Amino acid sequence: MFTWKLVTVLLSLGTLLGCSGSPTSPIIPPEVSDEVLQLFEYDDSAPLEIQLVREFPVESFMVQDITYASPMGGRVPAFLFLPEGEGPFPGLIIMHGLPSNRHDITGRAQRYTRMGAVVLIITAPWARVEAGPRDFPIQFTPQDSVEQVQLIVDLRRGVDLLRAHELVDGARIGFVGGSYGGAIGGLLAGVERRIVAYALVVGDGGVVTHFRTGGDLDRLPSDQRKRWLRAMEPIEPIRFVGRAAPAPLLFQNGLRDEFVSVHDAEKYQNAGSEPKTIRWYDSGHGLSPEASEFQAEWLEKWIGIDASLWKW
Repeated sequence: MFTWKLVTVLLSLGTLLGCSGSPTSPIIPPEVSDEVLQLFEYDDSAPLEIQLVREFPVESFMVQDITYASPMGGRVPAFLFLPEGEGPFPGLIIMHGLPSNRHDITGRAQRYTRMGAVVLIITAPWARVEAGPRDFPIQFTPQDSVEQVQLIVDLRRGVDLLRAHELVDGARIGFVGGSYGGAIGGLLAGVERRIVAYALVVGDGGVVTHFRTGGDLDRLPSDQRKRWLRAMEPIEPIRFVGRAAPAPLLFQNGLRDEFVSVHDAEKYQNAGSEPKTIRWYDSGHGLSPEASEFQAEWLEKWIGIDASLWKW
């Protein structure tokens, strides 16, 4: 019921916003409507229903393989990295790219745990077992919009989880997202006020921006393209990243990125609210150790990790 209601709302909003699917459709409206913002609301008093699957040591800290209840149905698979000590520690959410899952970013999670953060990483809805086998996560149907909304809601529940944890200082929670995670972080920044700093790495304006630039949308049947755009454009991250303030933003992009054009990256950066820091690197989609070290130093200022303990 909720899924189809959400699809209907998004399609209606797409029509109202003038998202016709033409290349000249406006990407950034003056503001995000209350009706769109309500899509990302949920009952934060509901129990998280955390289930511990297993627990295992890595170096000097512990990793918990857990799941928690998604407000939109099913369970969210996650890893929780716990530093050694009593805390309170800063919290950090790290978001993977597309196609990918939580297992692909455990290395970065370990590095930030060394620096003294409780790190949470989750798997996006389209990469979960219950989503079923897919050739590619984006199906170019309105279900993509349902899963994008669910991801944001599940990340917000992740903030609830960190704030409820005895080791976490709830006033010092940050976010790091790479590639698709860097884009989706801009959407999260527009609706989640409890995260104090967002590092958005090699991101663009979202999947609409990405597939429009790549020409993939031109290969879709006209009716399918228009229906997909009506569902997706109202929740395109570039519409939301300007609402991040007062949380600071860090944008990191590569000048030779083979997946994110300089043009799209600059549009995304320009849409972000102040305060923001923009860093360009002479690299492709995979940035250099220098970029990672700067990111750690930037986060140290906002959430209090120890960036001197960064190890590549």
